[in-house]
Amino acid sequence: MCTSVTFLSETGDNFLARTMDFGFELKGRPVVIPRDQTFQSDVKGSEYHTQYSFVGTGRNLDNYILVDGVNEKGLSAAALYFSGEAQFAKELKDGKTNIAPHEVLNWILGNADSCADLSNLLAHLNIVSAPVKLMGFSVPLHWIITDHSGDSYVLEVGKDGVRYMRNPVGVMTNSPDFGWHLKNLSNYTQLKPTPHPTRDYDGYQVTSFGPGSGGLGLPGDYTSVSRFIRTVFMREYTDQVSTDQTVTQLSHILNSVEIPKGVKIKKDGSEDYTQYRGYMDTQNLTYYMQPYDDQTIYKVALTEELMNRDQPTEFPIQKKQQFQDLNK
Repeated sequence: MCTSVTFLSETGDNFLARTMDFGFELKGRPVVIPRDQTFQSDVKGSEYHTQYSFVGTGRNLDNYILVDGVNEKGLSAAALYFSGEAQFAKELKDGKTNIAPHEVLNWILGNADSCADLSNLLAHLNIVSAPVKLMGFSVPLHWIITDHSGDSYVLEVGKDGVRYMRNPVGVMTNSPDFGWHLKNLSNYTQLKPTPHPTRDYDGYQVTSFGPGSGGLGLPGDYTSVSRFIRTVFMREYTDQVSTDQTVTQLSHILNSVEIPKGVKIKKDGSEDYTQYRGYMDTQNLTYYMQPYDDQTIYKVALTEELMNRDQPTEFPIQKKQQFQDLNK
C-alpha cells in the first residue's frame, strides 16, 4: 500500500508526492510542527527532540505523529508500509535516540537538513519495535527521503541492519525490498512512449494498432511490484512543467496508481484505498493534501509565524467534494 515519487519542475524545483493507501482509517489532516519540540516516545522511557519546523499529514495521538511532510530546510520524506521485511530493534540502546518506527518521520524532518545530513544522523538512531497506540502493534515501515537539490534516498531496516540507499529512479512503493524492485526493472526494458516499429515475419508486415503500443506490457494491477514499474514509467516520460503546475502534473501521475474503494479487498474483508494524496514542494516549503472524499487540493506553506508557535497547528479539511458552480 502507498506509492511515492519525486519529480522535478522544468526549472529544477524538486517535489515529492505520495498516495496513502490503507484500509485502517487514519483520519489525517495537514499539521505544522513548530521549531524546538520535545516528544515523549512510545518507546517506554524515551523521548526525542526536533529542532526544525515541518508540515505534513498527521494526527494527534497524545503526541502528533506525521506520515509525510517537508521541513523548513527543504527536506521531504514519506513513510510507507514495508510488511514482511522491516525488522526493528527489540531493546533500547544507551547513548542513542530510541524511537518507534512511526516516530521516525518526525525525527527525520525535525533534525535533518539534507539527504547527506541524514546519513550522518542515522548513526545516533535506534528504531525500536513499539506499537502505535491507534493500531496496537508496531508498524512495519520504510522511508523515502529527498531534498531541494533533487537527491533521493530510501531508508530500510531489515534483518541485515540499516540500509540507506540512493534512489536512482525517484520511486518507492512497498515490499519486497527496494533493491529487488530495481532489479525487476530489467523485465520491462521494452516499455517506451512511442509505438513499436513495424515487424517483418518472412515478408508479412505487422504494424501496431496505433499510439500507445510502446506501453504494452505495462502492469496495471495494484500490487506494489506493478505500481513501482508503472510509476517509474510515468515519471520518466511525463513532461516537466513550471513549478506552479507541477502539483497538477503529479496528480496525473498518481492517477495511474490511485486505488478506489472496493477494488482491493484484503483477507479480513477490509478495503485498502487511497485515503489521500500528498504533494511536497521542497523549494517553496509547501505541503498539498488531496483527500479521497474531496479532490480539492488543500495547501499549507511554512511561514515564520507558524514555525515559531508554541504548539502544533492543525488545519481541518472538507469531508465532502467541493464543486464550483458556474451558474452563479
